[in-house]
Amino acid sequence: MNRFASLAAALAGVALLAAPPAAAQDRCLSSTDAESIALVALPEIIRDAGRVCAALPASSLLRKSDSALLQKYDREADRAWPAARTAIAKLSDPAVELLLLSDYARPMLTSLFAPQITGRIQPGDCGTLDRLVTLLEPLPARNTAGIVVATLQYLKAEKNKGKRDAIPDLPVCAAVTAR
Repeated sequence: MNRFASLAAALAGVALLAAPPAAAQDRCLSSTDAESIALVALPEIIRDAGRVCAALPASSLLRKSDSALLQKYDREADRAWPAARTAIAKLSDPAVELLLLSDYARPMLTSLFAPQITGRIQPGDCGTLDRLVTLLEPLPARNTAGIVVATLQYLKAEKNKGKRDAIPDLPVCAAVTAR
């Protein structure tokens, strides 16, 4: 699997936060629901990616745990939590809805979920991830969540068309990796 495909696969998990596999097969989320879940998950994923990519320079955006970027994402995650909680409940057993009202639900879900995404990061991915985060920094957090969800929808559509490799083979030079 090429580096972009592994990063896309890692992002795919954002749309399935806390969804049991059987429920995910029977139900789906609207783009708005999926974006709310992405907004809630992204701050912890970025923080965890910064920990995984500790070999990056301390000045890299991905490594800055107190950055304006993370503060922006934290604010949007707080705003998105009620909608994300409702979206997660749509994919879950009805009994889970009461558990999602607990103050502990969100931190527990994100702390369990982020390592599932960042655990796929290879050391050679860190430079690319830092560049992606830097390029996305000026965008509102909601736009980043929309990009993640739209990318996942595109990849899913390509996979459903029977395409073995849903990532287009574009004539772009390979990214230079930091050593």
